[in-house]
Amino acid sequence: MRIIHTADWHLGRIFYGIHLTEDQAYVLEEFLDIVRDTKADVVIISGDIYDRAVPPQDAVSLLDDIISRLVKDIAVPVIMISGNHDSPERLNFGSKLFATSNLYIFGKFSPNFSPVTLEDKFGLVDIYPISYLEPSIVREKLNKEEILTHELAFKEILNNIHLNKSLDRRTILVAHATVLGGTTSDSERPLSIGGAETVDPSIFDGFNYVALGHLHKPQSVKKEYIRYAGSILKYSFSEVSHKKSVTFIEMNEKGGSFIEEIPLSPRHDVRIIKGKLEDILAGSELDANREDYIMVMLMDEHPVLNAMAKLRKVYPNTLHIERCQFMPSNSCINTYVEHQCLSEKEIFSSFFNQVTGKDMSIEEEKAFLQVLEKLRAKNREAS
Repeated sequence: MRIIHTADWHLGRIFYGIHLTEDQAYVLEEFLDIVRDTKADVVIISGDIYDRAVPPQDAVSLLDDIISRLVKDIAVPVIMISGNHDSPERLNFGSKLFATSNLYIFGKFSPNFSPVTLEDKFGLVDIYPISYLEPSIVREKLNKEEILTHELAFKEILNNIHLNKSLDRRTILVAHATVLGGTTSDSERPLSIGGAETVDPSIFDGFNYVALGHLHKPQSVKKEYIRYAGSILKYSFSEVSHKKSVTFIEMNEKGGSFIEEIPLSPRHDVRIIKGKLEDILAGSELDANREDYIMVMLMDEHPVLNAMAKLRKVYPNTLHIERCQFMPSNSCINTYVEHQCLSEKEIFSSFFNQVTGKDMSIEEEKAFLQVLEKLRAKNREAS
């Protein structure tokens, strides 16, 4: 079976004030060509289809166009799950009807763990799509009070799957999660607080391939078949070294897989340029990719007037400038941090320490987690 695995499209993303829909449309045209060229038997999209719960109209139109061409023109089945950025209810709309046209959408979590079953020349393959898991929702749906973390939620669900699955079939799991050992980047929204969001890769034993979404760098975690496809574009300057791709899997009759990263070429790359302003301006004449999205790390020790205006004359998509000499360390950092990635727990822990002069106890942390989950549940109901 030939499988194309992709994830984290984040349609409707805004990058430093620039709407990326045209860039996403450009790279998704490449994606469609890859699906055709590989003669894929199925396309798997592992969550974060949209960048936010209420996506803009142009993002919805783009998804409609791409999915329609996959299912109708290329005639390939598509299996798509929600991620933590998606609205499960909105994504789930029409899913029962679409399934009759080989478009399988799994937005809301359901305790029905039936697979999507496809067939190749070697027999049947069961694909188990697990939409993004919020522990509080899983706890309520399964009536299991002990489910407080993502790992406990996954274990309960996977135990149910293993108890009921056909042992003579190859199996694929589709999920959206933070797997312990994976490499993160600044553009990923934390799934939970503290360490409650991480899951150990060992819980995925028993599947022939695990198609993951959430982390934006294409990578395998611990085992080759436990894999993140990564995002289709660079969504942060911390991702400048990433090689964006889709994952091609060819599964044999025993469930072993040949796995290949097929690169994607963006309309505009995301780069960091470092140096003195005069040298950067002079060197731009030899730069063939001046339309890229650029962050400049200026090394000038003296004040520079109108730096952004001067840079945008040669690099029109200069989005941000860092003045290295004015940073606390008096030197440029090697990895750019787009924003302060503090979890709710870290913020509250710092506040608690400042007010009381001591760190939170395990019992206090547990109480905080429970209150936060209740607030999140209320917010979901309100939205």
